[in-house]
Amino acid sequence: MQVSLAGRAAVVTGGSKGIGLAVAAQFAASGADGPVLMVNLLRFKERADGVDEGISGVEAYGRYAEAVQPFLAGVGGRVLLGGPVTESVIGPDEGEWDAVFVAQYPSRKAFLEMTSKPEYLAIHAHRAAALADSRLIACTLILE
Repeated sequence: MQVSLAGRAAVVTGGSKGIGLAVAAQFAASGADGPVLMVNLLRFKERADGVDEGISGVEAYGRYAEAVQPFLAGVGGRVLLGGPVTESVIGPDEGEWDAVFVAQYPSRKAFLEMTSKPEYLAIHAHRAAALADSRLIACTLILE
């Protein structure tokens, strides 16, 4: 069954390898065009692991956030807003997410170009070390 994403929003999670990568590639070729907002919902590990073992998840994510800036700029992307979650207004009482960031890219192709670079994948290790859980939600820009 073929589904057109032209003029629609799509959600892509786990797009760095395996089935998620295949879905991301199809997402890029889906016909959805123009700017895309990537909403990042983040829950940090108390203690990072992997390349950042020995520091907090928040500190490890800070390393990623600093290192990703040139990659964002290189494809015409930018962080629009972000910060810690202070409370859930509608949803579970206990905090599900620690932080929310929204990045804007000129296109889905630009996002995938950035995230497929070997140099980006190297810094992505900080993100993986930092996060206990996350969601990456692609949205079509409707207001400017």
